[in-house]
Amino acid sequence: MSYSFEYIDIILLAMIAGFIFLRLRGILGKRTGFEGKAPGQFKEVIEKIKNEKTITSSDKFDDQAQKEFLQGAKIAYETIITDFSDNDNKITTSKPLLGEKILSQFNEALNERNSRGHSADITFIGINSAVIKEHKKNDKILNVTVEFIAEVITCIKDKNKNIISGDPEKIKKIYDTWVFSRDTTSSNPNWKLVNTLT
Repeated sequence: MSYSFEYIDIILLAMIAGFIFLRLRGILGKRTGFEGKAPGQFKEVIEKIKNEKTITSSDKFDDQAQKEFLQGAKIAYETIITDFSDNDNKITTSKPLLGEKILSQFNEALNERNSRGHSADITFIGINSAVIKEHKKNDKILNVTVEFIAEVITCIKDKNKNIISGDPEKIKKIYDTWVFSRDTTSSNPNWKLVNTLT
């Protein structure tokens, strides 16, 4: 007798489970095959929107973008000047900040200085001003020209440590016009120095 009650219980539970399943299916619906992923065409549209948004934000060189750029340009300026004062045979620390042409020119200047047995002592005091004089976009490349006014203590010594130019006790004001460049379509936000103007 107890066995019959157990069978009845199992049947009732199965009926309840079936009823709940049908109710959930009616409310939630059936899988269509697109859960967790978008159809191909829709994915292409989303990707296009993302790319256009990235390009637009990279192209934008408004007041805020210029302010942020100048902060980075000042750091780059000091890093490059300080690196060039090191008495190594080639540029090291600031290499990622330089375009190929400028890197080659700086390394040639270092080699020439070292071949003469000269050494440079440069103490960077600070930047008085950094002003954007021009910014031009050529296709996807944005070039920004910056005028720097900075103060340094500098002197060049020969192989016998005799001073041949500069003054180790005097602060000198220097004026530089540098051109920085970056590819606005690149995911790399870094700028590079591509030219120095006299």
